[in-house]
This record gives sequence, structure tokens and C-alpha cells, in this order.
Amino acid sequence: MSGTEEPVPTGRLRRALPLAALTGRTAGGAVVAALQGRQRRDAARERAAGRYADLLGKSRGVLMKAGQMLSFMSLDPEGSDQSVQAAFRRLQSGAPAMPWAEAEAVLVRELGGPVERFFAEFGTEPLAAASIGQVHRARLADGRPVAVKVQYPGIAEAVRADLANVELLTAFLRVRGVLSRGMPTVDTRALIEEIGGRIGEEVDYRAEAANQRRFAEAYAGHPFLRVPAVFGELSTGRVLTTELAEGRSWTEAAGCPQHLRDRWGEAIFRFLWGSLRELGVAYADPHPGNYLFHDDGSVTFLDFGCVKEFTPDRLAQITALQRAGAEGDADGVWRASLALGSLRETGGPGPAELHDWMSAQFRPLTGKQPFTYTREHAATVNRRMFSPFGPYGAVLKKLTMPPHTLFHSRMDAGVTAILGALEATADWAAILAELDGLGPPATELGAQAAGFRAGRA
Repeated sequence: MSGTEEPVPTGRLRRALPLAALTGRTAGGAVVAALQGRQRRDAARERAAGRYADLLGKSRGVLMKAGQMLSFMSLDPEGSDQSVQAAFRRLQSGAPAMPWAEAEAVLVRELGGPVERFFAEFGTEPLAAASIGQVHRARLADGRPVAVKVQYPGIAEAVRADLANVELLTAFLRVRGVLSRGMPTVDTRALIEEIGGRIGEEVDYRAEAANQRRFAEAYAGHPFLRVPAVFGELSTGRVLTTELAEGRSWTEAAGCPQHLRDRWGEAIFRFLWGSLRELGVAYADPHPGNYLFHDDGSVTFLDFGCVKEFTPDRLAQITALQRAGAEGDADGVWRASLALGSLRETGGPGPAELHDWMSAQFRPLTGKQPFTYTREHAATVNRRMFSPFGPYGAVLKKLTMPPHTLFHSRMDAGVTAILGALEATADWAAILAELDGLGPPATELGAQAAGFRAGRA
């Protein structure tokens, strides 16, 4: 862009397609074109970064979701790409809401009748607006409060159109830095298929309902982990109705006493890594908006659109990598990484070099216990693991990034960031050993979880 910036379109956007009213381009195409010219620096560059996020937010399409999925990967945390990285992180916050008339039309079409036939009350103002839908508060005839997620009209068609555009997605990955020199070798088409598969599932609320029901049944009655139940009879491909969950938001939780933040942090750690082990699935969207916090130390988990299931063999490889890292076993880390496909058969880093690169990631498990996660630790991990400009750039060049590792990496980065922001403290090594069946309950929450499992057996 020149010193005079093109105005971001402010007129009524056609929600049937992610258009940005820029000479016939899709918003995705406009974003990629703008990013490809991002060599301009300083103030103009910062303005551009904000504009990219605005365009993606208005597109509500594949590129917005892909930006969210890849926001944990730093382009250059200490360099001139920081403004672009900040713009992509903005995509994890909410999006503008659609008018009630449009939401009502979706509800009527999907449920097969007027809203009042199915709900005793329905709030016309959304509780939250996100990338592909918005959530409304409602009440059933029997008085139960529910949350109803309504998909934006036309978003499914827009997503499918973007997913079919391999050239657009490849350009996006390239300008996003994922395909840049110095990053791990990527099978571009396979990565696009992996991202596309998850995004494609997110626009089908029936898939999300199935995911959430799986978690809700597994954790029904759990002492500190909560997942709202799904009302299948009021859910379709574009409408999802669940129990209404209320609690402290992320912003509110951040100001609470440390003992509560420690319990919440442990609950999140146990949910994410425990679900991976017990259910074989990754809750792959661990950003702050998906949690509600309660004063008894429990946590409610929301939004199950992005869930990745692993085969038993793949799950064994992932847990073997984490277990080897926790035990400081460099050879074990190398073998597990090779099995996962993160190393080339020849020419890759050796066990010592690989383990040194990953040591910051494993520090909460190998450091003196109890260990306190911090924002500084999260930044260090991000810098070491994902920056081709950092001290481990030479290691990155020798690695590969198989598509199946994307969501495990995203979950790991999410756990580190969330617990770092909470400054949560615990004996994480003992908790993980407990989850792996190698030790007794390590904490009060561990004892409660063990009692829950015994009661369900």
C-alpha cells in the first residue's frame, strides 16, 4: 500500500459470500494480495496489519479460520513481522454480529417453524459473535436456559468455495510464513487438506454437536470439568442448541486470587492432556474465549467445532514424545519425533540437538516442581520453537511438519499460553505421570478425578 490507505469497506456486507467489495475480489484474495506486498515497513506496515485482520474478520471464511489455527506460529517475534503477527492474533477475538432478522431467518428455515414454537423466550441480542456464527440466550418451555448458536447465512458456501481454491490457500500459507525459507519442510497439499478438513467440519454444526456430546457424556457429573449438554432435537447443520453455561470470563478470571488461578490451570491441563489420553481426541481450539471459570475451581469448556481424533498408533506416538520429554530422555524424544514424521530419515538433527531445541517446551515437566507457567516462558517457547530467525533456526530447517502434528502443536502452544497468562503453579510432572498411569493422584483435584473414574467404572 502507499501512504494513502484504501478504506476498509464499511457498507452492508453480503453475508452469503465473504466479499470485501474490492473490485470483485473475495476478501480472502484481497488479504493475500495485500500480504504479498507487505514488504512496506514501519507505520504503513502496522496500519496494513490491522487492515488485514479487519478484512479477514469481515470475510468470515476459510482464511479467518486458518489464521486462527496458525496464530500460535510466530513469523518473527522480535522483528518487523510482529505487527502482522499481532493482526492475526486479533482474529481470536469476536466478530461483528449479524442483525436479528437474518439470525431469525436461519432459525426458522433450519428448525422448520417460527422461533416461538421451539423456545419460550429468545434473546435477539447475541451473547457472542465469532467467525462463522453467533450465540443467543434462550429458554425452553420447561424453563431450562439454553445457548443457541446460529450460523451466518452463506458461510458454509463461502468456506467450501475457499477450500476449493488451493492456489489461494497456498499463497496464504506462504505469506503467513508457514512455507517460508527457514521453516520446517511442509507437504503443502496435505497441510491444506488437514486444515480444510477441520474447517469443513466447523461449518457443519452436526459434527460439532457430535464432538460436544462425546465430551459431555465423558465428563457428565465430573467434579471440576464441565461440558454443556447438547439438545439434538433443536440442533441442525446450521443451528446448535446446548445448555447455557455461565461463569467468569477470561478477563474476569485473570484478576482473581492466585489459588483459584492455580486450580483453573490444573483443571485445563487435566482436561486437555487427559482427554487426549482417555478419549483419543485433541480439543484443538484452546483459546481464552472457550473457557468459563467458576469460584469452586471448576472450568466449563465451550466450542467443540475444532476437534482432532487420532488413531491409537498416532496417539501412542504423541504421548511417547511427551513422556520422553518429561523424563529428559533425548533418545526417546528423537525416536518419537521420527515416528511422528517430524524428522527426515537422513540429514535431520540428532537426539541431543533436537532435545535441546525442545527443552523449553518440556521445562514445566523437567524443571523444579512445583513449576509456575509465565508469559515469559510462553514467549520463550514460541521464539525457540517457531522462529526461523531465532537461535534454533538451523534446527527448524532440518525438520518436517506433517499435517497431523498441526493440531497437537496448536494445543501444546495453547496450554502454554493459557497457563502462562494464569501464572498457574503445580507439580505438572507428577500430574502428567498420573495421567499416564505411572503414579498415584498427585493433587486434590487428582483425587477427585480418581473418585469420579471409580464411580463411572
